Amino acid sequence: MSLEIVLGGLGVVGVLAYGLLGGADFGGGVWDALATGPRKAAQRRAIARAMGPVWEANHVWLIFVIVIMFAAFPSAYAALSEALFVPFHLVLLGIILRGAAFVFRTYSPGDSRGMDGAGALRWGAVFGVASVITPVLLGMCLGAVSTGGVHVSAGTVSIDGGPPWLTPVSIGIGLLALALCAQLAAIYLANETTDELREDFRSRALLASTAVVVLAAVMLPLLQARAPNLWRGLLAARTLPVLVAGAGCAAAAGVALLRRRYRIARAATVGQAGCILAGWALAQYPYIIYPDVRVMDAAAPAATLRFILYTLPLGLGLLLPSLYLLFRVFKGEHI
Repeated sequence: MSLEIVLGGLGVVGVLAYGLLGGADFGGGVWDALATGPRKAAQRRAIARAMGPVWEANHVWLIFVIVIMFAAFPSAYAALSEALFVPFHLVLLGIILRGAAFVFRTYSPGDSRGMDGAGALRWGAVFGVASVITPVLLGMCLGAVSTGGVHVSAGTVSIDGGPPWLTPVSIGIGLLALALCAQLAAIYLANETTDELREDFRSRALLASTAVVVLAAVMLPLLQARAPNLWRGLLAARTLPVLVAGAGCAAAAGVALLRRRYRIARAATVGQAGCILAGWALAQYPYIIYPDVRVMDAAAPAATLRFILYTLPLGLGLLLPSLYLLFRVFKGEHI
């Protein structure tokens, strides 16, 4: 297997990790914004407790993907930075506002329940809005590189028609990304709560799971009509088994939720989200930006790729044990 394929695969692994961990944090913000009923303050406290120790650490996977891109595939990174300048900067703004709002909300004066003071509500609104918009934009960026609206010729980027991240396919993928984040968060939270709060997050998990299935069903004919290359990739022999496995995981997650088997539901939902992201990557291969930028064409010189590949174990040797310790200390009872 060539060096560029190995490093591209590692980049996809980073996307998967960010989707499963950072995506759940975004989903937590969604449910924070939608907290309702007599236990809404308790719901927000549960979300804050679940996110508080790990939410910043999860962004390390986004940094990992960015480093892989600009070091191993610099021409693709440059083209993406130009073609998706607006959504990338909106994502950055969303992450910054979300992080600042989470901290300021935590230390704002509140009422006796701790989450309903005027300052806390204002910062909570910022936190919720940023948590909704950011995963939608990230999904729209994935859609933009798959639909053929971005062209790169001799290092020059051109756009067909309007912004490629505002096409129906890109918007649909953005909404699917939001639903997946909400589903992951609700199921993770159901594992970390008890009694009535657990039932609250169980009902939200069922709602989000339904939304994922509906959006996925809507996307299929849309892809066939508007993104035929991605549609053919999804039906390819290398991709279809992954998607079938994802559908099986989705069914298993739904049954487990109905039977209140929360750990099984969590494992199945992780498998479902992982299969969806892996299926997209396999369907997109060999393109980073369809139809002009392939993995092998955008790769840095072999010496650079070797250096990245040989030094990655050193960085991961520090990162992975640190993350394991972090999650073991703060999430050990729920693992």
